[in-house]
Amino acid sequence: MLKAFLALVALAASAPVTAAAPIDGLWVTEERSGEIRVASCGATRCGRLVKFLEVPPQGVDQRDVNNPDKSMRNRRVLGLAILSGFRPDGDLWRGTIYDPKTGRSYRSVVRRKSASTLEVKGCIGPFCQTQLWTRAD
Repeated sequence: MLKAFLALVALAASAPVTAAAPIDGLWVTEERSGEIRVASCGATRCGRLVKFLEVPPQGVDQRDVNNPDKSMRNRRVLGLAILSGFRPDGDLWRGTIYDPKTGRSYRSVVRRKSASTLEVKGCIGPFCQTQLWTRAD
C-alpha cells in the first residue's frame, strides 16, 4: 500500500505544470464594440479600451456614467481599464473585469484558446458568462 502511494506521489510530482499562455496584445470584443489592449500594469496585467468600434450613445467622449461611485462617473470610458489585476494561475489568468455599460465589476478568468482567440469569463458566484475575443494585431 505504501509503495502504491509513493508511486502515485512520484507520478504527480513528475507531471508537467502548465503555465498560463501570454494574453498581451490587442483584442476585439465578442460583440465587436471595442478593442482592448492587454499589457503589463506593474506586477499584473490589465486591459484598456483603446478604440470604439461602435460609437457609444454619448460619442467617443463617453463617460463612465453607470459607475456606482459618483466620483468616477466623469472619467472617460476610452482608455479605461476594463481588465485589471490579472495574475497567472496555472494555465489561466485571474483578475477583475469591469463593464462600463452596467457599472459593475466581476471576478474574471481569462485563457488563451489559440493564438488568435482569448476566452474571457465574468462571474458572479458560481454563474459565469463567457465571451471569445479575437486578436486584432
